[in-house]
Amino acid sequence: MEVWHTGLNEHRLLKAPDPAVLQNKMNAQLASWAEKWERLSAKQLASSTKEKGKEQADSATNEAQNALRDAEGLLLATLDIDDAVDWSTLEDHSPFRGFDGSSFPSVTFADTGWPMGIKEAIAPKAPDPKSAKYQPALGLLDKLLSGRRAAKVAASERLYAADHDAWVEQRRLADGANAASNKQLDAAKAAFLNAENTFKAAQEEGNAKVQALAARYRAGESDAVLANVELILNASKYPDWIRKDYTTQYNAQTKLLIVDFQLPTHSDIPRLTKVAYVASRDELKESFLSDSDFNRLFDSVIYQLTLRTIHELFEGDTANVVDSVVFNGWVTAVNRSTGRDETACIVSLQATKAEFLAFDLRRVDPKACFKQLRGVAASKLSGLTPVAPIIQMERDDPRFVASHEVAGRLEEGTNLAAIDWEDFEHLVRELFEQEFASGGGEVKVTRASADGGVDAVIFDPDPIRGGKIVVQAKRYTNTVGVSAVRDLYGTMMNEGAMKGLLVTTSDYGPDAYTFATDKPITLLNGGNLLHLLAKHGHKARIDLAEAKRLREQRT
Repeated sequence: MEVWHTGLNEHRLLKAPDPAVLQNKMNAQLASWAEKWERLSAKQLASSTKEKGKEQADSATNEAQNALRDAEGLLLATLDIDDAVDWSTLEDHSPFRGFDGSSFPSVTFADTGWPMGIKEAIAPKAPDPKSAKYQPALGLLDKLLSGRRAAKVAASERLYAADHDAWVEQRRLADGANAASNKQLDAAKAAFLNAENTFKAAQEEGNAKVQALAARYRAGESDAVLANVELILNASKYPDWIRKDYTTQYNAQTKLLIVDFQLPTHSDIPRLTKVAYVASRDELKESFLSDSDFNRLFDSVIYQLTLRTIHELFEGDTANVVDSVVFNGWVTAVNRSTGRDETACIVSLQATKAEFLAFDLRRVDPKACFKQLRGVAASKLSGLTPVAPIIQMERDDPRFVASHEVAGRLEEGTNLAAIDWEDFEHLVRELFEQEFASGGGEVKVTRASADGGVDAVIFDPDPIRGGKIVVQAKRYTNTVGVSAVRDLYGTMMNEGAMKGLLVTTSDYGPDAYTFATDKPITLLNGGNLLHLLAKHGHKARIDLAEAKRLREQRT
């Protein structure tokens, strides 16, 4: 599930092995964004009203100090929290309130949508023949003259008969309307009960899946164990400058859990210490941690995150199906010598449950504890020195298929925009295989019928730029829009990749380039592709108009 917050300009691709777990993860993300947006809105409101002076400075200083305390106390903050997953909270026991009764206008509904009744149509009372209205007014002459008397009596009888016939018709109409309304009421009740039964059946089915997932977790089934891991890590409350991005893998035979965790960068960790109001210049002056203090804080945050994550996973493993955890901490940052984003593992730690739970984390020094557990890291983490992960995630993937050569068959006049789409994917694979060959990189092509949005996967062993890279190849004749770049970014998150490459025979729209900015995404257009071919000794051409004509002829 992809979620965006346009105000914060943040995007996440959330994944989970079960819909209930995914819903839980989405709710937590939305709640986190809501809190962050509320704080940002409050700050913007204060700024918009031009609030200045000592009060504003004190408020900013207090916020800065709180952020620093949060950074210093990342490990302690989790120790009083029970990290065990309460599976029952994933069950849905909400009452049924979703019935739409708009099809039954004459039926009265309660707030729940339950049909309460109808407005009855009531006919007037039957005419009373003894009423004075139907009694002839007989005078002296009427009593003497029988014909005159008979005429008046007949007229009264006709009046009564007419009123009675009208009453009979009104009664018939009222009875008919009531019968129709009662029929509609019965239909509304039946529709409500049907909707309620459908809702309850779906609710029970969903709850049964949650219960089954919990049972499979207790049995140590891989997907359910990873679902439990997702719920544990998702429930962990961090300051909003820590983005919870991670990939997990579990081996049921060895009960080993691997976590690749995306760590905060230098720019994420708070550095502001104080804000003072300078009355003479009517301005605010900010003070920051010194470089040495900040480097110490950076190292502390990384060590705390490592220990905290492992602690939460072991404590949340109530079924004891995880014997050991490998935590690989990755950082994506700008390499100042190249100006490009690069991803590197800077900490790696493997801990067994029995050994780890024997530590008193309230009293340890995070760095010393990390070293005691034989973790691997440079002496100063702030330098972002890469290290080799103790255990890397497996590269085996059933989607990988055997590759075949295409570049060797290319001729100078070959129009890449018109070649077979599968050949184009293998051509891209060949090019990147040659590009990464000198560093020992490995490139795999995925099965076309079930590639999950990935056309090739590169495994680069380089400790600085390396990791898993996903590639998508688009043999397009039209401009590639931003949606394709968003899809690639979502695929990267889903695959746990460090980088994404999008290759096309055409070009990208401005929105696509904008979205890729500041993300570990490289966009290669047709010109870049021809240049890469030429670099490795191959010649070809790209003619989009010709490719369009050929496609139209074939269709």
